[in-house]
Amino acid sequence: MSTALDRSSLRPYTNARVALRSAGTSLATSELLDMALCLAEARDAVHAQLSTITLVPQLAARSMGVFSVKSAARDRGEYLRRPDLGRRLSSASRQVLEQASPEPERLVIVVADGLSAIAAERHAVPVLDALLPMLADWQLGSIVVAEQARVAIGDEIGEVLKASATLLLIGERPGLSSPDSLGAYITWAPRVGRNDAERNCISNIRPEGLEYSVAAAKIVQYLNQARRLQLSGVALKEEPDALRN
Repeated sequence: MSTALDRSSLRPYTNARVALRSAGTSLATSELLDMALCLAEARDAVHAQLSTITLVPQLAARSMGVFSVKSAARDRGEYLRRPDLGRRLSSASRQVLEQASPEPERLVIVVADGLSAIAAERHAVPVLDALLPMLADWQLGSIVVAEQARVAIGDEIGEVLKASATLLLIGERPGLSSPDSLGAYITWAPRVGRNDAERNCISNIRPEGLEYSVAAAKIVQYLNQARRLQLSGVALKEEPDALRN
């Protein structure tokens, strides 16, 4: 199969780096420039700060209370060097949540920057717009916006707020073709010390990947199963018929 045929047959279906143009034995200059651009976008996504000044009002407009918290990492540089600090709340943020008056049996939603703040800024609100109408039978708590956060910060947030479950929407590690991919993590009975095997993940949420409506349907199915079985993670089996795209 020729390179031209590869390009015409594969490029319309994927952003993956397939059937790259060549010049002699090297890649074409256009391909090298495109790769350099993708690397720059991924690097920028990792170092970007979450724009809470625009995100928080958008979330508050959904008629839900919003808390803004930060991890124990003091800045973006420390966050990247010390993943452990991104998994725990700062002492000031923990006090803010402890002063709230949570009610039992509820779902707490966390929007976090993770390794791609632009993913949270671009996709969290559209995902929630698709998701919230499907959660009519859930008692919803506040939305928590977390800066300099890793996935496990949702465990401490859920524990402090006495949540039955947490849904964490977080920017994923950027790839060469996906600097703004959003992940959704569902954890039943969150508490400090939970591991990744005890939560479920839905990945690559963005218009070029998993569409918002499909992602929302998958999230609801996992949440409902978690509530019914009182667990999450590897013990929670996917229901193919219910979760099919």
